[in-house]
Amino acid sequence: MLPKSRRFSVASGALLALLLAAAPHGVQAQSKAQIATKNTGVAAWLTTPDKSVLFQAQQGRLAFSTGTNANPTIEIDESKTFQTIDGFGYCLTGGSAQLLHQMSPAGRAKLLRELFATDGNNIGVSYLRLSIGASDLDNRVFSYDDLPAGQTDPELSKFSLAADQPHLIPVLKEILAINPGIKILGSPWSPPPWMKTNDASKGGSLKPEFYDAYARYFVKYIQGMKAAGIRIDAVTVQNEPLHPGNNPSLLMLAGQQAEFIGKHLGPAFRTARLDTKIICYDHNADRPDYPLTVLADKDAAQYVDGSAFHLYAGPIEALSQVHDAYPAKNVYFTEQWVGSKSKFEDNLRWHVKTLIIGATRNWARTVLEWNLAADPQQNPHTPGGCTECLGALTLAGNAVTRNEAYYIIAHASKFARPGSVRIASTLPQGLPNVAFRTPTGQRVLVVLNDGQATQTFNIRQGGRQVAATLPVGAVGTYAW
Repeated sequence: MLPKSRRFSVASGALLALLLAAAPHGVQAQSKAQIATKNTGVAAWLTTPDKSVLFQAQQGRLAFSTGTNANPTIEIDESKTFQTIDGFGYCLTGGSAQLLHQMSPAGRAKLLRELFATDGNNIGVSYLRLSIGASDLDNRVFSYDDLPAGQTDPELSKFSLAADQPHLIPVLKEILAINPGIKILGSPWSPPPWMKTNDASKGGSLKPEFYDAYARYFVKYIQGMKAAGIRIDAVTVQNEPLHPGNNPSLLMLAGQQAEFIGKHLGPAFRTARLDTKIICYDHNADRPDYPLTVLADKDAAQYVDGSAFHLYAGPIEALSQVHDAYPAKNVYFTEQWVGSKSKFEDNLRWHVKTLIIGATRNWARTVLEWNLAADPQQNPHTPGGCTECLGALTLAGNAVTRNEAYYIIAHASKFARPGSVRIASTLPQGLPNVAFRTPTGQRVLVVLNDGQATQTFNIRQGGRQVAATLPVGAVGTYAW
């Protein structure tokens, strides 16, 4: 699936890689980063596919000039603006939370600051996706209202968040203490089995007689998390509603989702006075007809904030197709895995080009990679769950290995902070890129050298330009 890259050595023109002995994960100290961005010129951070440079701030600054040259030019135009960014981040699966919580308190505190703080040697993750109940990367299957076979609980008298109390909720509280403004999205993999046509966690569909109970299940989840000090900013109605083969999972066709939102979930949120956003679909870009069907339903559309996408099938441009049909509705990119048997250089190139750049150039307000953490054997997971999902982090007790998704997200999350607005930038051949203006007025440009040779290029804005150089397959973030 991923395009192949060549291995290369670092070549950065006027910039030299600054190897940081004090920051083994490669993020430059904030004091120097602040100096770089507050002075004239452009500060740069690099990651190379041979791993010789891993999200490292480059020494010195690229100087603006009014000269011209024959190199390809990325022209920045702040007068043309697009969507606002909500954040970049990961899916905090139950398994990820379990591994984090099993670290020593000191080791976990240090790692969580690295992930979620914006100062110092930290990457500023600004958005998380949780599973409502178990995902396939929990150590067991559960819902918040599990009952013996044959029993039902339409009044939800036995609803409980107890399964999230040992690991997930404590870890979230620690994250919120670091970054109180982080946005959180909740997504269910399955309703309680007693609500389903097959009475099982895997597959089946939601019984119409339990549509109302399931809507109240969402309400109780949001209210329960709020009582625990955790605000759920948005929910998707169903993770991968056209993939009932996972464990847990649910088949929910577009018409069923529209009916559930329009006649049950939306009214339940309104009655409970919840401001949590409702986002439809949450599946692959090969089926834009699904969110288009939901958004065409007048009952559902009044409650729907927008549509969420994955990219295990279909083109990233499908996000624009949905946006263009309903420009008042938002677009989100909410999941993409990294396979444990794939190559760093392939993943770096494909994910940056297609997601960090491609999804945001197609109106996505978020870009989320799949599981935040797994152990060295890609555990935990449910029976039948993903066995090759490489975490952004590999955790073996307190030992931390940072993998592809860590660096992919870092190139955007540290700089394009929530509230940033995508601005126009041209696309010279072989240099896919995306540009943002941050809430503080800083400009940020993420560039990939997608060509077959080291490339020197210009970044031009307002009649001034700087020259930068990227090796083959390298990613650069430029801030000024």
